[in-house]
Amino acid sequence: MNSAQSAVDPAPRPATAEVWRDTARPVDERVEALLAAMTLEEKVGQLGSRWVGNDMAAGADDAPPAPPAGGDDTPETFNVAPMQDVFAASGSISLEDASRDGLGQLTRVYGSVPLSVAEGAAEVVRQHHVVLEGSRLGVPALVHEECLTGFTTFGATVYPAAIAWAATFDPGLVEEMAAAIGRDMADAGVHQGLSPVLDVVRDPRWGRVEETMGEDPHVVATLGAAYVRGLQSAGVVATLKHFAGYSASRAGRNHGPVSMGRRELLEVVLPPFEAAVRAAGAKSVMNAYSDVDGIPAGADHWLLTEVLRDAWGFEGTVVSDYWAVPFLSSMHRVAADVEGAGAAALAAGIDVELPDTSGFGPHLADLVRAGGLDEALVDRAVRRHLRHKVELGLLDPDWTPEGSVARAADLDLDSPGNRDIAARMAERSVVLLDPGSALPLLGTGRQAPARVAVVGPCADDPRTHMGCYAFPNHVLPRYPGRGLGVDVVTMLDALRTELPDSEIGYERGCAVEGDDASGIDAAAALAADADLAVVFVGDRAGLFGIGTSGEGCDAEDLRLPGVQPDLLDAVIATGTPVVVVVVSGRPYALGAWAPRAAGLVQAFMPGQEGGPAVAGVLSGRIQPSGHLPVQIPVGPGGQPRTYLQPPLGSPESAGVSSLDASALFPFGHGRSYTTFELSDLVLSGDAVGTDGEVEVTVRVTNTGDRAGEEVVQLYVRDLLSSVVRPVRQLLGFVRVPLEAGSSRTVTFTVHTDRLSLVDRDLRRVVEPGPVEVLVGRSAEDVPCRAVLDLTGAVREVGPDRRLSTPVVLSSEEAQP
Repeated sequence: MNSAQSAVDPAPRPATAEVWRDTARPVDERVEALLAAMTLEEKVGQLGSRWVGNDMAAGADDAPPAPPAGGDDTPETFNVAPMQDVFAASGSISLEDASRDGLGQLTRVYGSVPLSVAEGAAEVVRQHHVVLEGSRLGVPALVHEECLTGFTTFGATVYPAAIAWAATFDPGLVEEMAAAIGRDMADAGVHQGLSPVLDVVRDPRWGRVEETMGEDPHVVATLGAAYVRGLQSAGVVATLKHFAGYSASRAGRNHGPVSMGRRELLEVVLPPFEAAVRAAGAKSVMNAYSDVDGIPAGADHWLLTEVLRDAWGFEGTVVSDYWAVPFLSSMHRVAADVEGAGAAALAAGIDVELPDTSGFGPHLADLVRAGGLDEALVDRAVRRHLRHKVELGLLDPDWTPEGSVARAADLDLDSPGNRDIAARMAERSVVLLDPGSALPLLGTGRQAPARVAVVGPCADDPRTHMGCYAFPNHVLPRYPGRGLGVDVVTMLDALRTELPDSEIGYERGCAVEGDDASGIDAAAALAADADLAVVFVGDRAGLFGIGTSGEGCDAEDLRLPGVQPDLLDAVIATGTPVVVVVVSGRPYALGAWAPRAAGLVQAFMPGQEGGPAVAGVLSGRIQPSGHLPVQIPVGPGGQPRTYLQPPLGSPESAGVSSLDASALFPFGHGRSYTTFELSDLVLSGDAVGTDGEVEVTVRVTNTGDRAGEEVVQLYVRDLLSSVVRPVRQLLGFVRVPLEAGSSRTVTFTVHTDRLSLVDRDLRRVVEPGPVEVLVGRSAEDVPCRAVLDLTGAVREVGPDRRLSTPVVLSSEEAQP
């Protein structure tokens, strides 16, 4: 049967027993039986997808026009000009036509237009039936959705952005959140989630910093693996993004080329993906849009096959980022046409094309028959995808479209349990940069200020709490009549609740972006007549230039957007004490205001429960415990920079440049309303072989007068090595809760695998020599230091290397 015949006249399903539906047989046997029963066209069909919802969104009657430049008061739409040709090509094919030979995946049924759970479930059932009834074998399609800040659908809980997860330094909480997200998705009939993002920040001007977990590979690896475990515990396939190098684009520009050698890629960018694959068992990976040294990730056999599969043992699927396959032709121009792009991507190791079928279309079958493509490559990709479908139960004899969404009828996507997790995540993510003279507002012996001026564009706009992939920011701007879909308390309203005895006035002052400064005078006048001013500045997330943070919303430098710097200057100039709260998706330069502020707080897009969390930190009701996953710069220029700097060019080399390389607040920094002391650093030995381990023990004491949590951080520094190494690099961390006056002992067990480096020959090795061990509260605040001598020969580290640093806390001990 050829593709033309199957498209118009599907043959009846085989009357013989379908071995692939026999749940008593091993997974691989079922997969091979189904693969053997497929025609070449049916195999190719399993490699594609269809985004029906995108057609619905594009045709929305109430889609507003793009806003005028210079303001953020108008509903936004998306700038999709770069993808118009792809939209036109894929959108012209109906779901019926796209699935005549079967279909691999259904794209974002819930996440494209504002549907209730019932409406979404009905649409899932409808699309499933189209696929099943129009194809010969009746193989169900897998349903995938976005889940970067929760299930991206109407009415679902909006959790903090990933950069806020990182600020918690709490993998247990991240896993709990991901499990809750996964349960909602599974109950709605969703099989795969496109998260977590494991990109390591290399340039904070990049718009998608908010989607990342910061600038340290170990933090990204630890929290990313926790997210994978949580999501997959609910039976939803996690998808690691973006493999690899995307966040290191030149000048922080979206889709920009990556100027990075393989050694740096292996040292900094790839370890989080390795940990999520090897330690957490991630079942899917999504390629990056970018090219590294001229090789697009979507056509890189070394990356997608030699590293991911041969070295790490990955057995899941590689899915393309949206339109990444045709981009090999239209953008990268390493393929002559979309057909060539599909062949190149398949050969490199991409298994499934998203969000619509373009490069992996029926022409692949023609290419195989013409001898231009090995059918074994098609079989390889189909085999991997079918294994997911078997494992997810889609090929079980009792599976039905209706049964897949049976639990959706009683599903509350914004349940009290979800909101509790979102609240705890928000509370633990808020970073107290500096309490100054004003914080906490309700401290011991301190009366609430009588008159408080609340100022700034992030004070009364709940969308500033949310990332660009949160449904209210990602989709609902096209539907201005639908609201947010969830209840959100703004920063202003939360502060009014938090300070019931204070008279609170409000002036926005200015928009997040644009050059309209007409409201600044009124804001300054309000502040001048108050006892305290709280100024909320920062970002409003969007897509492709409609917003100041998010995909395609890159920054020229790290100055606050629009005229927000002028607003801050005007309010501070009144002489009223000013607390500055930055609600943002990236770090902004605060050096101009830090010396003049009466308090500084950083809230990285804290989600729908962010208002009460920030207000609680300001009042002192909540003990702040967040720490910075990215450093805060002094000035807006001098980028890119992270704390992983070599000695030459770091603050250690002061004087070699007219620019100061120091951070205003370093990576790992975070204050609280109590104080902590680290002491008594002990190594289990002064020397260890290059294939050994050492215990690092330190005592942490709460020396203040109230309970709190400190994030104890373990760093190392190579004092001599064959390649240039960072001044210091994080090896481990742990949150330590302590009552006032009590202590605990923290013990890190460091295997020398964790001290390995990638040498000049791209081998991962442990080298003999001295290593400094540092324990502290940030990358710069490291009071406990010792030197460990690695002895013996250079040892090459195998594929089973240790990827984590176990840590043990002693019982809490009260001080005499």
